[in-house]
Amino acid sequence: MRALSTLGFFARLAMAAAFASVATAAIVHADAAGGEAGAPAFPVIFGGPFTLIDHEGRARNDKNFLGRFLLVAFGFTRCPDVCPTGLTAMADALDALGEQAQHVQPLFISVDPARDTPEALASYVGHFHSALVGLTGTEAQVRGAARAYRVHRRKLYLPDSTGPDDYTVDHSSITYLMGPDGAFVTLFPYGTDPSFMAAAIAKQLERAPPR
Repeated sequence: MRALSTLGFFARLAMAAAFASVATAAIVHADAAGGEAGAPAFPVIFGGPFTLIDHEGRARNDKNFLGRFLLVAFGFTRCPDVCPTGLTAMADALDALGEQAQHVQPLFISVDPARDTPEALASYVGHFHSALVGLTGTEAQVRGAARAYRVHRRKLYLPDSTGPDDYTVDHSSITYLMGPDGAFVTLFPYGTDPSFMAAAIAKQLERAPPR
């Protein structure tokens, strides 16, 4: 299993710490608003329009998912550890929600469209949760989605790379919670406990139940 550079590791760690502060503040702000869901405490907004291809080869855009909460993660199918760990936590949180999970749509958006074809995603997402939808597209489409969610991604060739397709991708490891109207609600940094994630989602479902 390959490891990313020390610089990449600490950059990811610093980014996760910063986003953790935003996530915590957003949830605390909502709690302080008399039990009503409010705007994030920091003026950081994630999300926006996207047009991608799902793991069944169908064109999908952000409007297709309106009406349900979204759990959005970015990654790639050849990720050695961060993506599998994050998606497992997402799946465990959905399982913990029980019947409430029907109001939450999990999405996995590839940051590696060159290798993550719909077929590759179909095989991958099935390992984590039956409701998980994998999304990919052209480089331009993926770049647009990553920009909307402020996702960092960088292709890295390691010293023992054997060719142009032998690389890894350094990327943000945040899971975003979006509301039924497509607006940003909060985010969960890498390593968030699934029970905490489930409790936070359940609280949002109580405040703004999908129609």
